[in-house]
Amino acid sequence: MFLGTYAPKLDEKGRIILPAKFREELAGGVVMTRGQEHCVYVFSTREFEALHDKIRQAPVTSKQARDYLRVFLSGASAETPDKQNRVTVPASLRTYAGLSRDLTVIGAGSRAEIWDTEAWEKYLEEQEAAFADTAEEVIPGLF
Repeated sequence: MFLGTYAPKLDEKGRIILPAKFREELAGGVVMTRGQEHCVYVFSTREFEALHDKIRQAPVTSKQARDYLRVFLSGASAETPDKQNRVTVPASLRTYAGLSRDLTVIGAGSRAEIWDTEAWEKYLEEQEAAFADTAEEVIPGLF
């Protein structure tokens, strides 16, 4: 499970060092793809394969499912961490997420997310009030 917030830097070759707490889960490889809210989703290969199995079950007759599948999978890239635990964030994903040198990597349960730090801070500021004011059941059975 991916948890926490980390602040790695993007190097001149478009690589980041994986947070130490994520390395074991991601050692077998990662799949990066477009995330919602213009971040980069990072899945372990195993988790991405399980997610893909679920996505494949969507009906081909659903335009919304086809559209989501195209955007999600066309941006996907399989990467392997090097001996220094660095992975390259593909140029297309760096552009999509507006990544600069300063990054924020968050754990989001089954995946990690890579955000440009400025974008993450803005997003978090916008969402914190709604988070604090949640008075109804957003996640079934949690509250």
